[in-house]
Amino acid sequence: MLVRYFAAARAAAGSEEEIFQLPEGATVADLLAAVTAVERSAPPAGTPPLPRILARSSFLLNEVAVRDRATVLAPDDVVDVLPPFAGG
Repeated sequence: MLVRYFAAARAAAGSEEEIFQLPEGATVADLLAAVTAVERSAPPAGTPPLPRILARSSFLLNEVAVRDRATVLAPDDVVDVLPPFAGG
């Protein structure tokens, strides 16, 4: 599945997107665990580490908001990571 990062999540991840191969029946929670398990460089100064950003983020599954982290994913799904945004 494809994970796309936006704003602070992109900075902390060090990339715009990543592809993950998870077993059948994997959930959003499983995907987030896989994302967190990736060894990464330290984020830029002032950017929190990715696990902290993920804990506060919203997620889109194929462009639809998903709140239940027990939601089962398919191999061709796209998950967008949307950290909290500030400003108007």
